[in-house]
Amino acid sequence: MQTFYPLAATALAYLLGSLSFAVIVSRLMGLNDPRTYGSKNPGATNVLRSGSKAAAVITLLLDALKGWLPVFLVRRYGAALDLGDGTLALVGLAAFLGHLYPVFFRFVGGKGVATALGVLFGVDAVLGLAAGAVWLLMAVLFRYSSLSSLTAAAAAPALYVLASGTAWYAETPVTVALAVMAALLFYRHRENIQRLLAGTESKLGQKKKA
Repeated sequence: MQTFYPLAATALAYLLGSLSFAVIVSRLMGLNDPRTYGSKNPGATNVLRSGSKAAAVITLLLDALKGWLPVFLVRRYGAALDLGDGTLALVGLAAFLGHLYPVFFRFVGGKGVATALGVLFGVDAVLGLAAGAVWLLMAVLFRYSSLSSLTAAAAAPALYVLASGTAWYAETPVTVALAVMAALLFYRHRENIQRLLAGTESKLGQKKKA
């Protein structure tokens, strides 16, 4: 039973993360499948290209919620089941991986920015706000959404260690999970990185370049 609860919590977090709300919300609201237009990425940004701001906002909130909820539940109620930081790290990473590789949608998911932010808020509200502040600062300065997301993702592990007030090795499970999430975000944004280096990445408020 000592291993059952951590494994069960991790599996449930992955299944929750596998709910591709960009596709689900679009279907419920009678919109085109976001995997068939624009960047073909099932995320809130691409849903916005459908012309429905409401659908995009709902998708964004639900994608963040599925990252936040399992982490919050483990942090709030896990002590009664002896679920520590190791399980906290696993469920956050599992929800994030579910978004990237959803079992319900042939393992083709989104880039994971909103879900990652939800995980950060689940770990610590201050951490989520700090990462959001980094994103906002970069967006104001450079107006690249992808660059802002990557910078916030890279900063998250360091921000977590600083917020904890302890040595990094004392926070290994969560720190490692955040670092893995950051690496996966960079991998999923590899095309954006290429465009940033080439100077062809679209800026916020600018139409996507061909």
